[in-house]
Amino acid sequence: MSVTICEVGPRDGLQNLPRLFSVQERAHLIAELAAAGLRQIEAVSMVNPARVPQMADAEAVLDALPPLPAVQLSALVLNRRGAERVLATGVRELRFAVVASDTFCRRNQNMGSDDSLAAFAAVAPMVGQAGRQLTGVIATAYGCPFEGEIAPARIAQMAEALRAAGADRIVLADTIGVAAPRDIARVHDACRDALDGIAWGVHLHNTRNTGFANLMTALERGAGIIDASIGGLGGCPFAPRATGNIATEDVHYLLHREGIDTGLDHDRLALLVEWLAERVPDKITGQLARAGWFGA
Repeated sequence: MSVTICEVGPRDGLQNLPRLFSVQERAHLIAELAAAGLRQIEAVSMVNPARVPQMADAEAVLDALPPLPAVQLSALVLNRRGAERVLATGVRELRFAVVASDTFCRRNQNMGSDDSLAAFAAVAPMVGQAGRQLTGVIATAYGCPFEGEIAPARIAQMAEALRAAGADRIVLADTIGVAAPRDIARVHDACRDALDGIAWGVHLHNTRNTGFANLMTALERGAGIIDASIGGLGGCPFAPRATGNIATEDVHYLLHREGIDTGLDHDRLALLVEWLAERVPDKITGQLARAGWFGA
């Protein structure tokens, strides 16, 4: 089984913290993640710094990075302006967020759910012409803090629209960590045709302690991309009670025990978790940092 861990700590992990990490700290985090073996890293988000000050100075962060030839960096975008900013940099992947919930989309992106799909379709040609990779991320795919349950048929419709518009990859996001394994299964089953033959994955939060069970269900359904965040940091500023992602180091341990090679160095990951814990000691939710590695 081939699985790619996409590290989202520098973006999702930091965006909801009360502490603002400096440009140099953010660049250090990305460089150390690469040194630990991560080959796909969501490094920045091209959003309005007035709304998400933790993500300010994205271009400065990218400029501060050392050469990382083995790493594919990505940037999260919400609209055309964000896409244009990414295309002015050397970042190879744009992760464009569309939202299944109309209410959440208006709070997060100041547009309706269908408008977010239209915005994705509008930027897809310019991304393709620039030779960059375009990933569609369907937020609130398993539930919304304002509208509750989301019909799997709606997610399937959105996945089909993303694919038709030119998505290279599709990620289904449990933005507020409400899913259980049966939810992962039923959404995938609804999206089966739309996901057939395209790289797809999941973005999971462990808000209600179901993230790792959901991960295993997604892997059983053929997910090849797993978003994770170092230390289990994460959460959305516009989603009440949205807490951390599944922790990269815990995902690495789980996959290792399952016989799936991640290419990651757990000692380097542990040192990086310690570095983060010195800065945000109350936000580390990963368990491996507490329990330690076991076995060869």
